[in-house]
Amino acid sequence: MATTLEGGCLCGAVRYRTGGEIAAAGHCFCTDCRRASGTSHGTHVAMKEADVELSGELRFFDKPADSGNIVSRGFCPECGAAVLSRNAAMPGMVFLRASSLDDPELIAPAMTVFASRAPGWAHIDDSHPVFPGELDFAAAMR
Repeated sequence: MATTLEGGCLCGAVRYRTGGEIAAAGHCFCTDCRRASGTSHGTHVAMKEADVELSGELRFFDKPADSGNIVSRGFCPECGAAVLSRNAAMPGMVFLRASSLDDPELIAPAMTVFASRAPGWAHIDDSHPVFPGELDFAAAMR
């Protein structure tokens, strides 16, 4: 079932709207997601990039993940708010930051990855699958 999600950055210069199905939604406690989010984790919504209509300009910061794959994190050049990311291992997919959604209640994270890197004070929801390290999303979505 197609899900319409809308969101954008803090200042409103970048906006998006989706029309496709959510491939996955989950929390990530990897070091890069923690640092990029400024919190204990990042929450991402994976969708086909073709199903996301983007307006405004994003700047990207590219960094190799532990796997060696390049992760490109897109943010608004005006306000600096994180909006989405791409992983070179999954061409055609985009990972929307749940923090950028207008209505975050429309998604339900269904997994946690890199739980072994969570700070001791962070709550990990064990009502869904929890992985101590990386999950091969590319393989899981085939």
